[in-house]
Amino acid sequence: MKNIKEDKELSVLNHSCAHLLAQAVKHLYPNAKFWVGPVIDDGFYYDIDLGDVTLTEDDLPKIEKEMKKCAKSAKNIIRHEISKEEALKEFKDDPYKIDLISRMDDGSVISTYTQGDFTDLCRGPHVDNTKKMKYFKLTKVSGAYWKGDSDNKMLQRIYGVCFENEDDLNEYLKEMEDAKERDHRKIGKDLGIFMMSDLVGKGLPLYLPNGYTLWRTIQNYITDKEVENGYLHVHTPDLGSVELYKTSGHWEHYKDDMFPSMKLDNEEYVLRPMNCPHHMVIYGSKLHSYRDLPIRIAEIANDFRYEAAGAVKGIERARAFTQNDSHIFCRPDQIADEFKNVLNLIIEVYKDFGIDIKEHEFRLSLRDPDDKKDKYFKDDEMWETAENALRNVLNELGVKYFEAKGEAAFYGPKLDILIKPAVGNPVAIPTIQLDFLLPRRFNLNYIDENGEKKTPIVIHRAILGSLDRFIAFYLEETKGNLPTWLAPEQIRIIPVSNIKHLDYSKEVEDLFRKNHFRVKIDDREEGVGYRMREAITNKIPYTLVLGDKEKDDKTVTYRIYGTDKQITVSLDDFVKLVNEDIKNKTIRYK
Repeated sequence: MKNIKEDKELSVLNHSCAHLLAQAVKHLYPNAKFWVGPVIDDGFYYDIDLGDVTLTEDDLPKIEKEMKKCAKSAKNIIRHEISKEEALKEFKDDPYKIDLISRMDDGSVISTYTQGDFTDLCRGPHVDNTKKMKYFKLTKVSGAYWKGDSDNKMLQRIYGVCFENEDDLNEYLKEMEDAKERDHRKIGKDLGIFMMSDLVGKGLPLYLPNGYTLWRTIQNYITDKEVENGYLHVHTPDLGSVELYKTSGHWEHYKDDMFPSMKLDNEEYVLRPMNCPHHMVIYGSKLHSYRDLPIRIAEIANDFRYEAAGAVKGIERARAFTQNDSHIFCRPDQIADEFKNVLNLIIEVYKDFGIDIKEHEFRLSLRDPDDKKDKYFKDDEMWETAENALRNVLNELGVKYFEAKGEAAFYGPKLDILIKPAVGNPVAIPTIQLDFLLPRRFNLNYIDENGEKKTPIVIHRAILGSLDRFIAFYLEETKGNLPTWLAPEQIRIIPVSNIKHLDYSKEVEDLFRKNHFRVKIDDREEGVGYRMREAITNKIPYTLVLGDKEKDDKTVTYRIYGTDKQITVSLDDFVKLVNEDIKNKTIRYK
């Protein structure tokens, strides 16, 4: 989907269309007051105070109709430059504009744009005539607190998009409709994956039986993969003392994103936002030899971050989430091998989910050695060793990547794999971060071959990131059409008649359960066609219809989701088929 904000011409067109929207709203609702109307990645919006009037989606066609009238009037859009004093006078009846103007420097030149009977405060630029805005669509309306502060008044935010021609607009609206169908919040609701409750708290997801089955399957899969690769799994508390985070440095730099601390028995605790401090303590609990390294500590860990209410989005961005986290403690000479092992594990894992990770963007964040500020941890030899090791591994594996000079963290270089999802902009899910600093903060060491204490390097790595965000991404990638090995319900059995075929259906169900298949019988008193359609709606990989022939021959007739073909096979053959499907992690959604 095109990013409108990054396209200069489309950005100007959409910003102009935000003013066209405001003009139309002012015609229809003369008492309307206006806050801001910026361009965003997928169009524009305007925040408006309409007093006691509450808009719904049904009001948007009426506003669009008025916008078209304003556009057809072909008024020139004229820029004026005025003083702050003049601006305060001109917008004296609009408290929102007065707030903006009042915060501008005295003596500054302020610009306004006028189109016919409407003038708005804006720095521009805009198109030169309203007739250039022909192909637009208002997409939705929602509430938005003034200045994003929940203590302020709730305004009404109208979203829209504008293009230069009808074909581009229609194509974009088609993509938006697809994005709406792929939204993990919609799919999550339709398939019974998760729910949210204001009573429980914003950003705190509740996984339903289907969702927890999916979550648990992914957890077991990645845990087994890590065990195969020499990871040692631990389980640590969901909270820690404030002193722990002061030691790690997170308290100073990250506390605004944490939940407030809790004081109990003269001690102060906080819900943990990340797991590395706990893992540092585990490593430091005993003395290590250089022969012990690398030590790969891993955990499926619950974390908590106080995301702003406006940033919370289903399970993609929540306040409670579970990370597939690990910290590798190694010697400098082991960096290349450990980096390579992690990268190969990432490639292997994503292949199992039907994703060729090498097709996505690899960003290697490095330091800028010419930056003389105290921006990076001071150890030139360590930086050069680490950066060359990462670069050499990427070259060896034939991975295309780009170097982001000056983008490294203070404490080490980093690799982000930017996955382009089916909806939205690329997102970094797998990451590998080298850290020279945290082991020193916790005074960690190992004894080298000369009997001297040395500080290990820590590699922070995330394969799936948070399980929650990965599930959100994967639901949108597949439209909820999950492969059999992940599907919460793998097989739906439909007896043609409960009187004649339910006993055989239960016999088949028992066999499937003994093979650890996730199966359910739909024995409702509804027609077979109705129950088949519901199985399709629920995206069940295999739907079985069992009648007289199947009962007499000890067979099953199945249909695979997404196909119309019905196939009859023996019970043994069907069990083998499903087992192979699960073993091979067959992908059908592409």
